[in-house]
Amino acid sequence: MIFLNFYDKQETRNASVREVDLMAALPAQIANAQSNSSAFARILKGVDHTTINTRQALATLPVTRKHELLKQQEAARAVQPDQSSIFGGFNTQTFGSAMPRVFASPGPIYEPEGRRTDYWRMARAIYASGFRAGDLIHNCFSYHFVPAGSMMESGAHALGCSVFPGGTGQTEQQVQAIQHLQPSGYIGTPSFLKIIIEKAQELKRPLPPSFNKAMLGGEAFPPSLRDWLLAHGIAGYQCYATADLGLIAYETEAREGLVLDEGVILEIVRPGTGDPVPDGEVGEVVVTSLNPDYPLIRFGTGDLSAVLAGHCPTGRTNTRIKGWMGRADQTTKMRGMFVHPEQVDSVSKRFPEIKRARLVVSGEMANDHITLKVELNEVADGLIEKIADAAREITKLRVTVESCAVGSLPNDGIVIHDARSYQ
Repeated sequence: MIFLNFYDKQETRNASVREVDLMAALPAQIANAQSNSSAFARILKGVDHTTINTRQALATLPVTRKHELLKQQEAARAVQPDQSSIFGGFNTQTFGSAMPRVFASPGPIYEPEGRRTDYWRMARAIYASGFRAGDLIHNCFSYHFVPAGSMMESGAHALGCSVFPGGTGQTEQQVQAIQHLQPSGYIGTPSFLKIIIEKAQELKRPLPPSFNKAMLGGEAFPPSLRDWLLAHGIAGYQCYATADLGLIAYETEAREGLVLDEGVILEIVRPGTGDPVPDGEVGEVVVTSLNPDYPLIRFGTGDLSAVLAGHCPTGRTNTRIKGWMGRADQTTKMRGMFVHPEQVDSVSKRFPEIKRARLVVSGEMANDHITLKVELNEVADGLIEKIADAAREITKLRVTVESCAVGSLPNDGIVIHDARSYQ
């Protein structure tokens, strides 16, 4: 399946022009967050927004991670349960015509939805999956509590599509509706699409030929399932979105990574820190949204990914990432103490000789062996002992330090590896 055009001209902008445009929009978004969001007025206190106009300047700002957003919401509600505290002060709009919907993700974390057309910016990803104006889409994301169903529906409407709100469950009725309505395709999780196809086979009620495309999200979409869907006549493409940010990146027919959305600024940082890593190195996805209603600045998603070199073969010029590669929150309890990725990073920063570090806890339950594996540019006399002392000071645990060759540790974003046996 080849799509020869693009959703809009933004997708094929010269990359340097895009970067200039994003950096030009950044100071105004910083000022908006400081002036209209009580949370960012505190977080960014003293920051001169006019100076935040490069990626280097952006990297000096603190990262706000999802678990911190939850804590801020909980704390604000406990002190003063009002419209601002519900969102932890991160919102710039209040209930009414500017905020037609409010959602709740697990936590609960509450998210506002604004009134702008395609508020979550999903139309671009839906278009890249092959849907066009005039199509009917069978939407099997949930419409209750979480924003996923509304995210996809608003994007489909912006594209000029009609939507059947299938939601989740009731597989026999899903099959019946698809047979009767003959939609152009499906939006939802890949596993539920597989369940629908298998239910249709069980009922001996084949799905119509029109039902031949899908945009998928919410969980992993392995190549084996992609090929299984293709064998059943459906070309599935994945998107990467969150309830806080909306669309972050989307798959194209090239199937070489995910292309970034045009409305976000993405960084990949070393887990537990705010420090950007070199392109190609696995780290945590940190996103700055240009959404004026919910201006999340350096929002740590907790997801791992890496930047792919080069541009998409389709002609889209935005940065590509490898897709979801696991979770960055690797906080691990060992010998009764929690150890955080930030602590491993603190050890590394004390020694310029350390190129990369990885803390490995192994052994059986209640018999932990803790090893700090470090890639060293050079090994001076006494260096290993000094690193071990620093690790013990910072983690309050006795740690064995093992020197490794540069480049020998896996490039997977893992800072703390729990290799214990629990059998």
